[in-house]
Amino acid sequence: MGDLVSIRIQVIRNLPMKDIQTLLNDEDATGLAEWVRRGEVQPIDLLEGVIQRIEHVEPQLNAVAERLYDSARSAALDAATSQGVFAGVPTLIKDLFTPVNGARMSNGSLAMGEFRAPFEAEVVSRLRRAGCVLAGTTTAPEFGTSYSTESTRFGATRNPWSLEHSAGGSSGGAAALVAARVVPFAHGNDGGGSLRVPASCCGVFGFKPSRGLMPSGPMVGEGWAGLSTAHAITLTVRDSAALLDATAGMDLGAPYAGPVQSLSYVSAVQRNPGTLRIALIEQSGTWPTSAESLAAVRDVAQLCESLGHRIEPVSLPVVLPEFLDHVFTIIGANTRNHVDMLGRMRGFDVQDVELEARTRIILRDKGGV
Repeated sequence: MGDLVSIRIQVIRNLPMKDIQTLLNDEDATGLAEWVRRGEVQPIDLLEGVIQRIEHVEPQLNAVAERLYDSARSAALDAATSQGVFAGVPTLIKDLFTPVNGARMSNGSLAMGEFRAPFEAEVVSRLRRAGCVLAGTTTAPEFGTSYSTESTRFGATRNPWSLEHSAGGSSGGAAALVAARVVPFAHGNDGGGSLRVPASCCGVFGFKPSRGLMPSGPMVGEGWAGLSTAHAITLTVRDSAALLDATAGMDLGAPYAGPVQSLSYVSAVQRNPGTLRIALIEQSGTWPTSAESLAAVRDVAQLCESLGHRIEPVSLPVVLPEFLDHVFTIIGANTRNHVDMLGRMRGFDVQDVELEARTRIILRDKGGV
């Protein structure tokens, strides 16, 4: 199999190609796919360029959970004639409750051992159908319950802008690789900020879709009682919109679904939004806001105002400590359910395996353990 793939790569590489590294620097995923559909760039060369970038930055960033290069090379060769919206574009999948058929799924935990999923998440299947080539999986904290991507299993994922700082979490591996221009986008998921927080830390775009808009199955019907949803971290807004067009919609067995849109998301982001009312929240209601953070928020507000939008200072309409207590109860109960489910899959009891202190505290205080 390996020899056959090597022969196919050599045959395809006889075609003239644009400098791949320059292309990866200049284009987002939508742009790369346009080159592929025109036949001017081959997916295998995009993949090899991404692999070079992974191997260059991974010793510093620690953002990759597993490399899937062999299967990716085979898929890239098959994608040479793809007309998908992301034809031949390499990406990675977050290693958190998102099985990739045959890949290791650890959820950032030593407790998962070397478990390999015998099935695939629907969102992964949709990305493949859109033309994506899966080069690997990305790091996450144990069971996704931290705003910093650090785990006993993988260690700390670092921010490409400053290696002494965190990439955020829980989609920190995805954010670090996108910010380092390794790939133009990477899959992630978000329950309480897990796309938006690392995107903010790393200076890229993170967007959380509405409840029920994205598929969660077949491994889970919903995440964190509907708080969690899949999507991606991207370089550009148009890639985020195109990803929604390619992956949104309920899957078989979903407990509920978001509203069906009459207009594509790509079309929506191209429209003039008119004058928007934008809320400005300067205090969290629980923790003090640093002067640097407050200045950054006000700078953004001034920018939006200069673009013709209305900025309205508001206070959070909830008692945040009480609200968060309820949220942590949901997280704790769902973490317990997830650990029990994974235990049945792997044949362990939650009391008998190595879990991180944070997970055990969550299970003890909010999960009934």
